[in-house]
Amino acid sequence: MARIAGVDLPNKSVKIALTYIYGIGRTSALEICEKGNINPDEKMNNLSSEDVNDLRKLIENEYKVEGRLRTEVALNIKRLMDIGCNRGLRHRRGLPVRGQRTKTNARTRKGKKKTVAGKKK
Repeated sequence: MARIAGVDLPNKSVKIALTYIYGIGRTSALEICEKGNINPDEKMNNLSSEDVNDLRKLIENEYKVEGRLRTEVALNIKRLMDIGCNRGLRHRRGLPVRGQRTKTNARTRKGKKKTVAGKKK
């Protein structure tokens, strides 16, 4: 089992296995395969150790993945919260950030329903 950027990659085609790394999607995976001269449809277990090392070096040098990327995203969110902009306030309150409706839906961000006592008019 190949290990790149601290992630154990499964024995799937290279283009799919690389997406298990945080920060690498389908497009980036195909780009990496092209730069490393590796067949994207080949299984991970069939790659030689040299190919795996080449992939590892390519990802470390040219892409921001895993820990560094997570840290950067967290710092960006913290910056928004510190300056008190609308997006930062939405993050702070645990509400949807990108303009979605909240009267109904938004359960993923808001969490489980909190029942409010019956309102009498």
